[in-house]
Amino acid sequence: MSLQDDIYFISMAARLLGMHPQTLRKYERLGLVQPTRTVGSMRLYTRDELERLRVIKRLVDDGGVNLAGVQRLLSIAEVVQRMRPLVADEHLSARDARRLSQQFAELMRILGLD
Repeated sequence: MSLQDDIYFISMAARLLGMHPQTLRKYERLGLVQPTRTVGSMRLYTRDELERLRVIKRLVDDGGVNLAGVQRLLSIAEVVQRMRPLVADEHLSARDARRLSQQFAELMRILGLD
């Protein structure tokens, strides 16, 4: 059941994704998604979360990636997203250069290359 065009209860989200609601609960326990909750603690998924779940499903089903690998890949993707605007700027301030360096260090840590 949809509250708005872009917010879905767990049953509708699971149906749209072709997944079992228990799988969505498991992914939440693992920290892969963080649905918002109603006052009555019902899970609500946004379009962005559905897209994230589609990526997870593709990695697991098509890519054969286990959930630990999915967590690592999503962490890497998030760091890269934060780095993009800094890398795109040809004239970095000292502050932005430090932020970029910190993001790069975090990426290396996630990859286990520190």
